[in-house]
Amino acid sequence: MFTLQHKPLNHLHQHLPLHPPKFHSRPITTAPPPPPPQPTDPTSFASLVLNSTNPHALTQTLHSPTLQWTPQLVDQIIKRLWNHALKALHFFNILSRHPTYIHSLSSFDHAVDLAARLRDYKTVWTLVHRMKSLRLGPAPKTFAIIAERYVSAGKADRAVKIFLSMHEHGCRQSLNSFNTILDLLCKEKKVEKAYNLFKVFRGKFKADVVSYNVIANGWCLIKRTNKALEILKEMVERGIDPNLTTYNIILKGYFRAGQIEEAWRFFLEMKNRKCEIDVVTYTTVVHGFGVVGEINRARNVFDEMIKEGVLPSVVTYNALIQVLCKKDNVENAILVFEEMVRKGYVPNSITYNLVIRGLCHAGEMERVIEYMNRMKDDECEPNVQTYNVVIRYFCDAGEIEKGLELFEKMGSGDCLPNLDTYNILISAMFVRKKSDDLLVAGKLLIEMVDRGFMPRRFTFNRVLNGLLLTGNQGFAKEILRLQSRCGRLPQISRWRYLLHPSISNSDPQCLLSDANRRSVEYRRKTLVTWMNIPLDEKNEDWHSSLQQTYGILRGYEEIDSRICFLVLGMKNLVSGISSHDHTKSGDWSHLSLL
Repeated sequence: MFTLQHKPLNHLHQHLPLHPPKFHSRPITTAPPPPPPQPTDPTSFASLVLNSTNPHALTQTLHSPTLQWTPQLVDQIIKRLWNHALKALHFFNILSRHPTYIHSLSSFDHAVDLAARLRDYKTVWTLVHRMKSLRLGPAPKTFAIIAERYVSAGKADRAVKIFLSMHEHGCRQSLNSFNTILDLLCKEKKVEKAYNLFKVFRGKFKADVVSYNVIANGWCLIKRTNKALEILKEMVERGIDPNLTTYNIILKGYFRAGQIEEAWRFFLEMKNRKCEIDVVTYTTVVHGFGVVGEINRARNVFDEMIKEGVLPSVVTYNALIQVLCKKDNVENAILVFEEMVRKGYVPNSITYNLVIRGLCHAGEMERVIEYMNRMKDDECEPNVQTYNVVIRYFCDAGEIEKGLELFEKMGSGDCLPNLDTYNILISAMFVRKKSDDLLVAGKLLIEMVDRGFMPRRFTFNRVLNGLLLTGNQGFAKEILRLQSRCGRLPQISRWRYLLHPSISNSDPQCLLSDANRRSVEYRRKTLVTWMNIPLDEKNEDWHSSLQQTYGILRGYEEIDSRICFLVLGMKNLVSGISSHDHTKSGDWSHLSLL
């Protein structure tokens, strides 16, 4: 054991100097704290942008001279942020102010696409003008992006005008851009408009086989195969030879229109004319027969193609697996899945999603998770469609917590939720009619807007109704403000117009009969009638009527946004917040919730 030995301290004095040394005073400096670690890969940069709450600090980080920005890196980060459109545009705008870096044309195109998806057309055209000032474009692809977003937003005429005005922005129209606008219109089933444009400009742009194929496909999409055949005839008359794609379009059109026997005869005619039938043709027939429940004929065609020396593709296997899941049973689909794996085919995300959907439909949720894990093992990560399918089935089965857990896993990984994900979860929050679930629905609604998704007016109204009916008026006001910012509500001045029809009857209870009380319009008129009662008539009976009216109206789920305003206003009045001065006819200040 060690023991402490106490020694006298006197001997230390022998070594001490008689006079203390002189110290020269120097300013005391401390080294600056090391800078925070900077991201080095697209995923880290995307996480930095997503989690940033301080725009100034984020700007300083992204403008750091130690960071070497390249167009490829910027594009990768924007793609990582694709489902967070506002954040992606914020990142783009910060780099737009970078002292040395200049965005590439591809980055501008991504930003234009994001802004157009948000229907922020002012920003879209600001970006186009900025591209021109930097002499980067715009390119034909830029206008194709804008036109596609306009068409999907129901603004087909605007999309056509954009195509016709390309030259005004220094970008000449070409046959390729002509075919692109035709294709955009046809895919949105604006086929009449596309065909009229085609007839006007086919001479100017020298329409080719691709142009005719686009129009033929458009007619087939709306199940007008006879019009597609007319296009085929017109091609031949104008000296343009149809190709195999043309025939495959007609064949698929027959199947889509439910003309199964006509499709089969057309297929046999193709073989008789010695057309070089390819894997696309066979896949079309396999899928066409399978969709209508002709499983045996689909399998026979599948076997025939192998005998003819046409090797099936992954798309062919996907078509067979899909129809087996829908029209037969999932176990047979899994047998085909295992067969393709044994033959050396690599299943893609579509293959896995088809099997997972089939297992979900069969209620085999444990096997669903196994196949999701198998996807990861095969380096085929589950995508947003995978998650949406599984989340939907969990919610439909009443296991909402498992659906939310899967949703959280999406947020923590590279797969980000999309508009469908939020709509699925928000709808599920109404199943159990719990107050906490409706609060979650409201939070999901706010989150989806923050990520750049635009909820439908119906979704806003549904969440509002749920919050009101469960007593969450404070949160309902927040949702109303958000609804207004998203342009899903009329302006306040228009509200006044909508809420002030001329109603002469001053007895609210007369409108609350059993026959009328379920009508949204009658309930709205009831409230407006009450509001228009002259001030001198607002006595104890009036207050009693108010209480009864509020209680009845609040009990119905069909309240729309206009009713939400009025019910919230009545809530304040019932609680004694308002005075007679606030309830004069035409004074709606107590309803100014936005």
